[in-house]
Amino acid sequence: MDEEAVVRAWHDVLAKHAKTLCALERALGEKHDLGASEFEVLDRIVSNDCRKFRVQELADEVHLSQSALSRVVARLEKAGLVSRGTCDMDRRGVYVCITDEGRARHAAALPTHRAVLTDVFAPA
Repeated sequence: MDEEAVVRAWHDVLAKHAKTLCALERALGEKHDLGASEFEVLDRIVSNDCRKFRVQELADEVHLSQSALSRVVARLEKAGLVSRGTCDMDRRGVYVCITDEGRARHAAALPTHRAVLTDVFAPA
């Protein structure tokens, strides 16, 4: 693959990402009062079948910086969708725990999320 093809491929990835993120923000926001990052945090917790998730592990899963994840978790906590707790074994460790309301909101938003992904990634 020559350099121009690599750059074109990179531009295609960026364009697809931007289109997908905009569509997710719009649909999840309008229908479920969730941002794409907020949904992603809930989705990773549910997908890993966890009641609690260590913050550092969650940051690696959702590809957000520690500070960006902290802001997302704060919004989710304010909405009653997650709670934070400290690790019994290591008081420096912080866990994010999904609430029943968080599981319900995730379940309601999941079909919307998947519909957007299907719309963006389905072959034309």
